[in-house]
Amino acid sequence: MSEIVEELPTYPMSRGRCPFDPPPELDRLQDTEPLSRVKLWDGSTPWMVTRYDHSRQLLADPRISSDPRNDGFPFSNAAQSQNRGQFKAFIVRDDPEHAAQRRLVTADFMIKRVEAMRPRIQEITDGLIDDILAGPKPVDLVETLALPLPSLVICELLGVPYADRSLFHRLGKTLLRRDNTPEQSRAASEELRAYLRDLVNRLDAEPDDALLSRLIVQQLRTGQMGIEDIVDMALLLLIAGHETTANMIALGTVALLEHPDQLAGLRDTDDPKVVANAVEELLRYLTIVHNGRRRVALDDIEIGGQLIRKGDGVIVATEIANRDAEAFPDPDKLDIHRVARHHVAFGYGVHQCLGQPLARVELQVVYSTLYRRIPTLALAVPLDEVPFKHDMAIYGVHALPVTW
Repeated sequence: MSEIVEELPTYPMSRGRCPFDPPPELDRLQDTEPLSRVKLWDGSTPWMVTRYDHSRQLLADPRISSDPRNDGFPFSNAAQSQNRGQFKAFIVRDDPEHAAQRRLVTADFMIKRVEAMRPRIQEITDGLIDDILAGPKPVDLVETLALPLPSLVICELLGVPYADRSLFHRLGKTLLRRDNTPEQSRAASEELRAYLRDLVNRLDAEPDDALLSRLIVQQLRTGQMGIEDIVDMALLLLIAGHETTANMIALGTVALLEHPDQLAGLRDTDDPKVVANAVEELLRYLTIVHNGRRRVALDDIEIGGQLIRKGDGVIVATEIANRDAEAFPDPDKLDIHRVARHHVAFGYGVHQCLGQPLARVELQVVYSTLYRRIPTLALAVPLDEVPFKHDMAIYGVHALPVTW
């Protein structure tokens, strides 16, 4: 048995020469063994799911759990394994607990509410680009636009002081590192939780009209949620609300600069439908969650001629599922005119990303504004000198030097 395990491919795998494509080994598995075993850091051998239809089927199956307290859960590293159960937000809970928590904040991320924020998102974007044009060049687009925009938006939505951004940017990056130790992860989590606990106490004394204050008034003061439950919710929304979109803004810009025909098609249009479609294609093509959607089977499940047994770990690799030719013809081609709305970049099923309407509006505003206002935008370094985030759970770039 140990010899068989040793022969299994180790996950995660290294990318090939193209920084936008999933690892070649995932591509091979999709072609030859779409439901197969891989070996993780701790020697466990969860199932690897690489095809689009299997991914949607399993992510929507109530017999698949997101709760890491279940035996067999495929942890990313020792930090996640040793700290299991400490984080209790809905992203790591199953229904009905998941649904009950998620329902408390769903209204703030619905399309109508987010569309009402579009003018403010446009105002923030224009202001940041004004600052870029008024300053020296080259400039790091991550620090000047990609990170500030979603950070400011989520801070205003939650009621978190934007002045404290250096603290939660630093701690968020630590929590998302693939190679952090249990001690590093625990220290970052405790520091961020202490900050949020203090913020909740201050808002409890003097609430505003933002999301956190409403949770405090409606849930904490009525005894339906404890302060640690509010802190966990705030931690999830704050980190997920800026890290993912920031990486999409920066990585999407690199991809477009490397595909000038696609960039021209986006820059030269004033049709919001074309912009919206381009955002969907960039989400599909880049799929920045490249650590797999981690699950564990709660019952035996037959799928694709394989039997996933109760207690087996499951990793749904949405980055390669979005490159499945059965769902997206010529999948390795970036084509902003393709119909890609059915991608799984936001996941699928009950755990599909809560913040996707907000992310879509932010990306539509940025992509339709940045290249129009700075039409000569270009990388200030060769592509192979751009520091891609091979060390993080969310793919992107650590910095993006650009000029014009």
